[in-house]
Amino acid sequence: MKQKKFILNADDFGMSEEHNRAVLDGYLKGFLTSTSICANGKAFDTAVNEILPECPDLGIGVHLNIIEGRSLTKAPLLTDKKGIFNNGYLQMILKSFNREFLEQAEYEFRTQIEKVMSYTKVDHIDSHVHVHGIPNLFKITAKLAKEYGIPYIRTQHEQIYFVSSIKKHISFKYPINIIKIMLLNFFTGINRATADNFGLKTNDFIVGVGYTGMMDDETVRCGAEAVDESDCIVETLIHPCNYKYPQNNQHYKEFLITQNKELEDKIIRMGYEITNCKKEFFSVNK
Repeated sequence: MKQKKFILNADDFGMSEEHNRAVLDGYLKGFLTSTSICANGKAFDTAVNEILPECPDLGIGVHLNIIEGRSLTKAPLLTDKKGIFNNGYLQMILKSFNREFLEQAEYEFRTQIEKVMSYTKVDHIDSHVHVHGIPNLFKITAKLAKEYGIPYIRTQHEQIYFVSSIKKHISFKYPINIIKIMLLNFFTGINRATADNFGLKTNDFIVGVGYTGMMDDETVRCGAEAVDESDCIVETLIHPCNYKYPQNNQHYKEFLITQNKELEDKIIRMGYEITNCKKEFFSVNK
């Protein structure tokens, strides 16, 4: 019997101590199976030296980041004079046709991947704000994944689905997120052919774009229910933080997703196996 696979991934690991704490608690006390670490995150050292040793079965990915924070390389087309990334997503789309920009992006990507791999085994690659989904950047990412033996790369095809909350649909975020879905779905159509050419695995669906900035238990449940295929990988991305003062904090709400055992049970009863890339793609090679 074919079975659907469900991966719950925490993006932005290493960005702060609160992100790190959320990953640790999500893994030890909840059903978080996977995370993606920012090599340029302010709390990277704590993430790899203190958190990862406590999470032996956690899937680990490189969260490529050329949109926020400080670069690890000298990349004037990616940063300001102080080495701080200063391009927005639309700027990157336009610059992705510039050979020199792509060369600098590749060197930065390579440096970030090597930094993470010097501490831990990596089973997947994704990116901050989906920048690697831009087709010319995706080609670079796929090339590097193949070179470094990383089997899985995230794509961003999401089915449009709806939750019962009217508040979410009248939010200014929602129409922007729908535009994101359309753009990323278009890019995914291109990028899957690239992944195939490099012999890489990828997810079939993603949950977390349409309700970016509004993710909670209901959006995860409805997103999982919207997938009616029997043999596929569904990756749900969240950005959890375990803050000391959580009131009205969206990232804390996303942390609470990892702690919801009732939600975990519902996902399993939908026919999903809760897994990660480490289990799926490395266990067979032992």
